[in-house]
Amino acid sequence: MKPYEFLPHTADTKFRAYGKTLEEAFTNAAYAMTDVITDHTKIKPTIEKNITVTSENEESLLYDFLEQFLILIDSESFLLNQVKELTIKNNKLTAKLTGDTHPEKYEINIVIKAVTYQEMFIKKEKGQYAIQVIVDI
Repeated sequence: MKPYEFLPHTADTKFRAYGKTLEEAFTNAAYAMTDVITDHTKIKPTIEKNITVTSENEESLLYDFLEQFLILIDSESFLLNQVKELTIKNNKLTAKLTGDTHPEKYEINIVIKAVTYQEMFIKKEKGQYAIQVIVDI
């Protein structure tokens, strides 16, 4: 199973992330979004961050989770290397992340302006979760 794929979109970037669990699909969505900006596998894990997000439903939780990465990039120049632990329970997400706060060391492809709800979905089919997101670039 591939962790995510990029899909055609006329103006922005669209991706679909997959996982056997909702947590794995959220993790792969974070990697896909980071890979729009740069290759997350090349980011050195020099710093650890903990995030907690609580929302009213799964789609809002996904939006708020991905938005945390944009906030971390803008406020602390944090680029994601790995989601080490991620749990979702009762629309509350906690995650431990590793990454780096020196983006000048990496090739930056594009800047994401925002996560959107446009065409967003979270589906479970055939024992697998699929998440679709469009980010405004």
